[in-house]
Amino acid sequence: MLEEQVKAALENVRPNLQADGGDVEFVAISDDGVVSVKLLGRCGSCPMSQMTLKMGIESYLKDTIPQVASVVSV
Repeated sequence: MLEEQVKAALENVRPNLQADGGDVEFVAISDDGVVSVKLLGRCGSCPMSQMTLKMGIESYLKDTIPQVASVVSV
């Protein structure tokens, strides 16, 4: 159930990333709420990718799904 919520929330942020030539892929979620994602396209090599990850994706997921503790890129 939690995995499905995270995947659905990522679908909401995906268009913003795709508009800049990037994307995000869900990898896993741990029992303690750490979401692992893979940044793709331009997001994978962008010098601002960590800001996008933390201030964009993580912030949105934590606001939307209280069980999410953090988001990391793998």
